[in-house]
Amino acid sequence: MDATTAFRLLGKGLLIGISIAAPVGPIGLLCIRRTLAEGPRIGLATGLGAATADAVYGTVAAFGLTAVSGFLLGQKTWLGLIGGLFLCWIGFQTLRSRPAERPAELASTGLVGAFASTFGLTLANPMTILSFLALFAGLGLGSSPEPGAAVLTVVGVFAGSAVWWLGLTTLVGRLRGRLTPGAMLGVNRASGVVILGFGVYALTTAATGR
Repeated sequence: MDATTAFRLLGKGLLIGISIAAPVGPIGLLCIRRTLAEGPRIGLATGLGAATADAVYGTVAAFGLTAVSGFLLGQKTWLGLIGGLFLCWIGFQTLRSRPAERPAELASTGLVGAFASTFGLTLANPMTILSFLALFAGLGLGSSPEPGAAVLTVVGVFAGSAVWWLGLTTLVGRLRGRLTPGAMLGVNRASGVVILGFGVYALTTAATGR
């Protein structure tokens, strides 16, 4: 594989990663809220959890693992129920939380917990695999490329998603010190309601089989 082909595959992977990460859904809102409430490091760990899950689904799409994608889509009801319940719990906890009066000391468990929660939430949405399959097809990436090409594409997917989350948390982190406790309480309330709404929607969709 020549350098031009390698850069082209990386570029397409970057485009896919950014396209999947950019729409502001429950994960994006959770990342913004955690960045404002707990700092950019927690926010970035939250985003990287989603980026890692994106890379997992990108691997399934890049290597044409139809058995895996078929299994995930076959379990979409249970995964949707689990993801919906988790979102409802996060939304409820966000509604109840109050802004800290001083910055918290970040422990490794906090970073790991932030990463793991969004990794699990993103994986609990198996419909994401359909987005990857559609984007791979639209960008002319075969379902069973040579291993080197698939690896480069997946690296690009992770990098694109990670760059998006880094940019988002950096931008939101700059606003953090300008918000009053009252404004932060409003952010908590609004974020909690929206995340809870996403959770209810996920539960309804899973229960009705849509």
